[in-house]
Parts: sequence; structure tokens; C-alpha cells
Amino acid sequence: MEIDAVLPGQCSPARSTGLTADNVAWVSTWVAECDVPLAGQVVSIEGLGRQRNDVLLRIQPLNGAPKTMRFTPDTTSLTIPESPSTWSTMSTYFWLGFQHILEGVDHLLFVFALFILVRDPWRLVGAITAFTVAHSLTLAMATLGVLRVPSGPVEAIIALSIVFLALEILKRKEGKIRLAEQYPWIVSFCFGLLHGLGFAGALSEIGLPAQDIPAALLAFNLGVEGGQLAFIAALSLVVFIWRMLAPAASSRLHMIATPTTGYVIGAVSVYWLVERISGF
Repeated sequence: MEIDAVLPGQCSPARSTGLTADNVAWVSTWVAECDVPLAGQVVSIEGLGRQRNDVLLRIQPLNGAPKTMRFTPDTTSLTIPESPSTWSTMSTYFWLGFQHILEGVDHLLFVFALFILVRDPWRLVGAITAFTVAHSLTLAMATLGVLRVPSGPVEAIIALSIVFLALEILKRKEGKIRLAEQYPWIVSFCFGLLHGLGFAGALSEIGLPAQDIPAALLAFNLGVEGGQLAFIAALSLVVFIWRMLAPAASSRLHMIATPTTGYVIGAVSVYWLVERISGF
């Protein structure tokens, strides 16, 4: 991590005082005295252009609301806004939610298992939306401090939810409808309540702008929903192309791939379950 946050030259110290790792991110926190108002000044992340990760800068003035800024390898310098607009806050947190779901392998595996189980496209979209509504509720309650649950058990139960879907895939038989197939939105909603607590851990690391908490929460959840639907769309495109290129082989491959996929999902999720329980 050869990067460094650089405040305006009128601030002392202008550079960060070192990075520490917390198993989630590299974090640097320091107090600076500035001779000029920060609004309208430029902040840059030196060396970020050579990296592949993002940087979140949270500025908490002594008098005023905190400001959260997101830097990328393509945008290494930003101007501190006078008062960030609601639209800019929503844009930032939407992309944070979108990226978070695409980087959360366990959450994506849950969505992938739903994709295998639920064949009807509209029922699948309904299940994904129910998942989003549920995790939006617990994410909001956990972020606002209404609900407090230790992260260890939450992560273990998230793994257990994927084990459940893997079993539903493996026990599936022609002519018999499994619970997750018949009521996918109910299953998704129930497990979504748990996954929302997992999202809350990530959002707590980012922080919320005090002046726009509802907008930031809404945008983050919309970003998660967008990421899930983008993932489903990509999977559907792959299946469509395969059926177009090899229509004869696709049905035979489906009979083999479905149980194999169930075993793979089950093996990975059981490994996560044991690992997370052992970490209590």
C-alpha cells in the first residue's frame, strides 16, 4: 500500500501519520490544524493511481457535519465541498453498495444458489427484491444503533443460509417443489434479515454522512440491489449464449451441472460455517 493522503499545504500535519490494518481495510486516522477553511481545498491520495483499490476519506471538522469522499485510481484528487449535495452523497453510496455486493463472495453465492433454484425469471427478481427489502431493514436498524448483534454469529448464520440453499438444490426432484422454489420470496426475506446485519459491518467501516443518513442508506441499498440484478443478468446472459451455441448439449449438461453445483456450493458454505464458528 504505497499510498499517502495529502491535505492542503496550510494543514499541519498535511500527510497521514501511518497505516494500520484491521483485517477489513488499511486505516489511517489523524488530527490536523489548518489555517484556512477546508471547503474548496484540494485533497489527493498520492500513489493511488498505481493501486487497484479505492480510498474513503472521512473529514470531521470541529464545527460542522462530516464529509465522506471516495477516491479511485482514476480520481486521485478531489475538492472538499462546501456542503455536499444529497445527490452527490447518493451517487457515492450507490456505487459503494454496488461494489460491496460484487465483492461479497458469500452474498453472491446465496444469490447464485437462488438463480439455480428459481427458474421463473419474475419469481427470481421478486426473490432478489425481497432479499433487498429485508436486508435494508436490518441494515438500517444496525447502522442507526437500534439493533446490535455480534458479527461472528451473524457471519456464521449467513454461511448456514447458503448451506440450506445447497441442500434445497441437492434434494430437488422432478415433480416435487421444494420450499425455496415454492416460496422463494419468503426464504429470501428471512435470510435477507441476516445478510443485512453483515452489510452493516461493512457500512460501519465507511461511516454515514450525518446530514444525509437516510439518503446514504437508501442509495447503499439501491446499489446492493443493482449489483445483485447485474449479477443475475450476467448469469442469464451466459446461460442464453450457451443454449444458443449448443442447444443439444445444454439439456444433458443441465442434468449433470445442477447436482454438481449443489455439492460445490454446499462444500464452500460448510467450510465457511466451520471456519466462522471456530473463530468465535
